[in-house]
Amino acid sequence: MENKMFCFQCEQTAGCQGCMGAAGVCGKKADIAELQDRLTGALIGLARAVEGNEDRASATMDRVVLEGLFATITNVNFDSDSLNLLIQRVEGEKKSLIPLCYECDTACGKNGDYDMRRLWTANEDVRSLKSLILFGIRGMAAYAYHAAVLGYADQDVNKFFYKALFAIGMEDWGMEELLPVVMEVGKVNLACMALLDRANTETYGNPVPTEVSLTVEKGPFIVISGHDLYDLKQLLEQTEGKGINIYTHGEMLPAHGYPELKKYSHLKGNFGTAWQNQQKEFSDIPAPILFTTNCLMPPKKSYADRVFTTAAVSYPELVHIGEEKDFSAVIKKALELGGYQEDTTFTGINGGEKVMTGFAHHTVLSVAGQVVEAVRAGAIKHFFLVGGCDGAKPGRNYYTEFVKQTPADSIVLTLACGKYRFNDLNLGTINGLPRIMDMGQCNDAYSAIKVALALSEAFQCGVNELPLSIVLSWYEQKAVCILLTLLHLGIHNIRLGPSLPAFISPNVLKFLIEQYHIAPISTPDADMAVMLA
Repeated sequence: MENKMFCFQCEQTAGCQGCMGAAGVCGKKADIAELQDRLTGALIGLARAVEGNEDRASATMDRVVLEGLFATITNVNFDSDSLNLLIQRVEGEKKSLIPLCYECDTACGKNGDYDMRRLWTANEDVRSLKSLILFGIRGMAAYAYHAAVLGYADQDVNKFFYKALFAIGMEDWGMEELLPVVMEVGKVNLACMALLDRANTETYGNPVPTEVSLTVEKGPFIVISGHDLYDLKQLLEQTEGKGINIYTHGEMLPAHGYPELKKYSHLKGNFGTAWQNQQKEFSDIPAPILFTTNCLMPPKKSYADRVFTTAAVSYPELVHIGEEKDFSAVIKKALELGGYQEDTTFTGINGGEKVMTGFAHHTVLSVAGQVVEAVRAGAIKHFFLVGGCDGAKPGRNYYTEFVKQTPADSIVLTLACGKYRFNDLNLGTINGLPRIMDMGQCNDAYSAIKVALALSEAFQCGVNELPLSIVLSWYEQKAVCILLTLLHLGIHNIRLGPSLPAFISPNVLKFLIEQYHIAPISTPDADMAVMLA
């Protein structure tokens, strides 16, 4: 802790150990890392005040917990002013809950914030388990936040955030006390993903298979990135009839499948690939970019004047659009820049000019009989779930080569931005079903889970007995809570890459290997041989 910062929550952390200098690999400076730790410590302090009285937590308090946890996810908030404001809001909620504690000089544990340095310097196994809890609830908070924006909440999910934060602050808890909380993160996250799925589908309809163009038409346009469908809906409404086209980027691609969003004729297609390529892809586009959630990289000077943020994401000196969601500044910038003078195609990494999306659980289960019959007839012999985050670290071409090698009688289910490594490949069809099915954003792992459970029921066997192999790529904290959900469901033999988390200690890793047979990816050839055997 003599270094300026410590952070090891993402896959690209320095040296596979931790970012400990003046800045992290993600671009987060030491002062921002310190503020994020102070914010987390304040949230743990709030959980201490709530402990045993979770019913006293108000909707306002629940919302600040979601926003506080969300702000500490990788590539979300780089802005000291907004982080300080969040800390003040957390302290304000705690003071309203226990006002007399602020007049008392006796240390009783009810009004003290947690010093995160105690976590980072703890016994490695305790640190590992507490990190799994912390990073898991950070990812889960993002999903709960998106649902809350649409007016959906689950009080059991909200209460668990306080329980988990309280556990992180317990100094005398070891593996016996912490491991059940780790697994409970996976259980509660399943309920949280179900909540968000219901919020999205009841608001925007069930996604339908949709072909998405990678060509940007001439004229003014706006690129929208992130995950928040509500922000996209507001932008579509405000740009309708103004001669401005809208293009999704990154995790916003699955929005094209939702009926209530795709009905807007000026939602044209998708621009660019995954988040880690934005500094190159945005460098000279004649259009503004709106970031709605995480996956923001520090913008280069060449395009910083064209970047806008809203909701949880924030960066110093960029124009931030508040809860009023007035996107007039973005619209004005789009009209000023004018867009391209002629149609321009930006192909996927394999040269494809279009991609498909919209294969969420409602669509796949609607043809479940066709799928089951294809399996029984031998037309489909294996399913691969290849999903998760993309990233810049070398080795992620593994996922491209792996999908290329999948047999012609197999189906590839995918989700999250890791799909940009292969979603423009044309692998053909089986009995009219496309061999690559994009199930949506990272939170749409819920769709994959529902499909897997439905198949296991149809074949009257456990999920682990299905001809199903799971190959995950991870980068940030939402991948952590999804992995814990898969473990909660008892799913074994997951391959994880491109590297294992730095926050997993040898003893915790040994437990995961022994209990769930988790393994790191090796080579596409070797892994494919094992899975098909």
